[in-house]
This record gives sequence, C-alpha cells and structure tokens, in this order.
Amino acid sequence: MSRAARLIATLALLALVLWFVAPGEVLAALRGLHPGWLVLAVAGLGAQIVLSALRWALTARALGLEVPRGWAVQEYGLSVASNTFLPGGVLGDLARILRARHLGWRMATASVVIERLAGQVALGLIALVGLTLWLGPLHAGLVLGALVVMALALSRAFPDMAGLVRRAWTGPDAWPGQLGLSALILACNLLGFWAAARAVGVALPPAAALGVIPLTLLSMLVPLTINGWGLREGVAAALWPLFGVATAQAVAASLAFGLACMAAAGLGLVPWLLRGLRPTPAPVAQDSQSAAPSRGRD
Repeated sequence: MSRAARLIATLALLALVLWFVAPGEVLAALRGLHPGWLVLAVAGLGAQIVLSALRWALTARALGLEVPRGWAVQEYGLSVASNTFLPGGVLGDLARILRARHLGWRMATASVVIERLAGQVALGLIALVGLTLWLGPLHAGLVLGALVVMALALSRAFPDMAGLVRRAWTGPDAWPGQLGLSALILACNLLGFWAAARAVGVALPPAAALGVIPLTLLSMLVPLTINGWGLREGVAAALWPLFGVATAQAVAASLAFGLACMAAAGLGLVPWLLRGLRPTPAPVAQDSQSAAPSRGRD
C-alpha cells in the first residue's frame, strides 16, 4: 500500500471511530490528561527503546556481528523515530539495515528482522495468555495451534532464515539474554499502555489489561495505516467495553498511548543527536569466518 493510501486510510479510520464514539467525550477525556501518568507511560516506552537496542546488539552478536551497545542505542532510537514520524512504519528499520550494510546485507537484514520478530512473538504469547483468561483454554489452544502450523510452514519455506532464528534465540550464550530482554521490553510496552489509560482515568485490573492491551497492540502490526493509528483506536473501541470501559474512554486511552509513543520516539533521538559529542565505534564482524560468506552471497 502506498504512503498516500495509508495516510488516507489512517485519517478515514480515525474519523470513523470518532464519529461513532462521540468526539466530544473523547476530547473531554483527553483534556483531563493526568501528566504524571503520561510521564510514566513515556518513561516506560522510552526504556523499551533502549532495551530493544540491547536485544538487537545481542541478536547481532549471536549472528557473528559485533554491534557496540552505544551504537545500537543511537541507531535504534533514530529507527524508532523514523518509524513513528514518517509514513510507512518500516523506513527506520530499512535505514538501520542500510547503515550496517558493510557487515553484509544478509546478516544485517537478518539481525533487524529477527529482533523485530522477537518482539512480535513475545506480544503474541502474552496475548494468548490474555485470551486464555478471557475466553478459556480451548479457544486459546486453537489459536496457538494455528500459529504453530504457520510457524512450521514458514520454517520449511525459508529454512535458511529459520536456522538463523534458532542461532539467534536458542544459542547457549544468547537465550538467557533474549528471554530476559524480551520480558522486560514486553513489560515496558504493557506499562506504557496501562499508564496512558490511567492518564485518561481508565484503571484496568491486571486480568483485563492482559486481555485487551496485547490484542490492541497487535492491531498495530496490520500494515493498513500509519503506525497503527485508527486501527488501534477501533480495536480499543470494540474490545475495551467488554471489560467495563466506556467506549469514549477506551479511544481516549489509545490516543493517549499514541501521544506517549511519539514523545518516547522523540526522546529516543537524543542519543543519536549527541553522537557527535561522544562518537561510538561502528559495528564490525566478530570474525571473518562468519561474516565473509554472507558478503559472498550478497
């Protein structure tokens, strides 16, 4: 879908949601934003950027690339800001691959794709937990079974990428860090949305938060709008009232989360802007044996 089409879809969906939900009530909820909760949301989402950068560096090392942590934080912050403020939603990731191209296109691309995939898998698993609490184990089991079949089909269709994923996630030196960082990143993401909801007066209990926040976040992965705007608000308007949240407040919570994401993305630019004051080394291959073959295939 072209950038213009995504922009049109975003504006149309936002207008449609607000029209159905009563925009006056949504604006009233946003006018009463509690700054303390909003700051907490921004802090959680800002921490998520740093932790994600560390996970990217860990993933790259497992694939034979030495990506310094400081450089990773700078580049990841720029990538998140680009994804947030520019149409398309993936331009920052593409630029991150481009700036690491001297390591070999294949391995640079794999490090970025596998790190992003780790976040989506973690979010999907917590969404399954929420579905189990909400709909029961049978429905969640059916969803899990479908996802396992899909994963097996993809691994057979792309065996080389599947091998790199196993190397990055299950290597003896990689899996403890991958597991710990993914858990922390997921916690920061959920905290960010929960605090944004509190900022507009919505206090979700833990079971309800696990039921609706991951599903609402997953809607942002659908590449129809810019950064999930419109889709996220529509899902919030549809699901959150099932847990006793007023529709207008649900939409306001989603909009507040979007604002917190933008503020966190702006903060993520700070390390990159300060790069000139304390330059950090560019990434290099850990060893010529692991990097050279990838260059030969590129």
